[in-house]
Amino acid sequence: MMIPVCRLADLPRGEAYRLESDPPVAVFHTDDGEVFAIDDTCTHQDASLSDGWLEGCEVECPLHASRFDLRTGSVDAPPARLPVRTHQVLVEDGMIYLALSEAPPNLPPCGVARLCGGAA
Repeated sequence: MMIPVCRLADLPRGEAYRLESDPPVAVFHTDDGEVFAIDDTCTHQDASLSDGWLEGCEVECPLHASRFDLRTGSVDAPPARLPVRTHQVLVEDGMIYLALSEAPPNLPPCGVARLCGGAA
């Protein structure tokens, strides 16, 4: 199922949009005009990747500088060791849509409070 995210015109190049799903998803519009979607939570510690720094097809986590490849989800710099999930993106008629991956997410250890017995 394709989920509408936002209009492409509303997501400037070099910026990210956080989709409040469970878990959250970050949609990135690169300087080259490509659009990618990955899980928004760093796999090392609970940090929002949509708040990170976008360079080319990589995003750097704002907390400890782990870098993730937006095309594959792979980790390009520690301390993170596990990849983030990628999601299928479709841009049609000026609208960004995504299909969420069915693979289980790689969440950080106790990074999401509700999974560790705390409040969300």
